[in-house]
Amino acid sequence: MRQRTVEILVGLFMIVGMASLAFLAIQVSGLSIQAPEQTYKLYADFNDIGGLQVRGKVSLAGVTIGRIGAITLDRKTYQAKVEMDIYRSVDNIPTDSIAVIRTAGLLGEKYVDISVGADTKNMKAGDYFYSTQSALNLEKLIGSFAAGNK
Repeated sequence: MRQRTVEILVGLFMIVGMASLAFLAIQVSGLSIQAPEQTYKLYADFNDIGGLQVRGKVSLAGVTIGRIGAITLDRKTYQAKVEMDIYRSVDNIPTDSIAVIRTAGLLGEKYVDISVGADTKNMKAGDYFYSTQSALNLEKLIGSFAAGNK
């Protein structure tokens, strides 16, 4: 009887451990169990995305307002075209706002941060951010510094 109780406790411990690992994997990957919110698309062109990933967050004043939908190469300008899925509840982004690629946390997760402009007109679905700031590439900076370039 004692052997059976130990086996049941070990089994329960394993089930709880596996469920915890699955929960952490979902949280770290950026997936969500919640139903997706209605979105509209905005676009930005960057010279260097520096590790930005699809499903990365888009934030405004530190609040997540959307996700990265797709990243493609514009074959005419040789820039990275970033498609952002912005939540419909956030429909008041001024047209002169700036899209900046930033780094968050110790792991260096890249995300798009929107710096709000002052224009009275707001962006609509399909609009582009005319002003962008690419990711800071530390490898290039260190290489330039080591080579003596300014």
